Amino acid sequence: MIVKALRVGLGQLIIFIDFITRPSKKKRPAEAQAQVEQAARSLTLYQFHACPFCVKTRRTLRRLNVPVALRDAKNNEQDRQALLEQGGRIKVPCLRIEENGETTWMYESKVIIDYLDKRFSAA
Repeated sequence: MIVKALRVGLGQLIIFIDFITRPSKKKRPAEAQAQVEQAARSLTLYQFHACPFCVKTRRTLRRLNVPVALRDAKNNEQDRQALLEQGGRIKVPCLRIEENGETTWMYESKVIIDYLDKRFSAA
C-alpha cells in the first residue's frame, strides 16, 4: 500500500517536472514538417503516462517535433492486449514501426531515442 502510494506520488512528480522543463519543438520549414508528419503516421508509441523512460521518449518526440500516436498500455485494455499479442510482451516504452508492409516492435527507450534522432534530426 505504501509502495503503491510512493510510486504514484513519484510518477506525478516526474510528470510535473517534465511539464515545467519541457523542451521546445524543433522548427522546420512547412514542407519539411509535412514530410516528418507523413513519416510519423507509420509510428505508434505504447507507453505508461508516468513511466520515467516513457517520459524521456516523449520528450524526444517533442524536441524533434514528431507527432506520433500514443497508446496507453496501462489503462487501455485493447492497447495492452495489442502490445502483448503483437509485440510479444508488455514492456514500455515500445515503438511500433510500420514500413514496407512489415511491423517492427522496438523496445528500450535508448534504442527508440537513437532511432528517432537518426531518422528525424536532419529532417
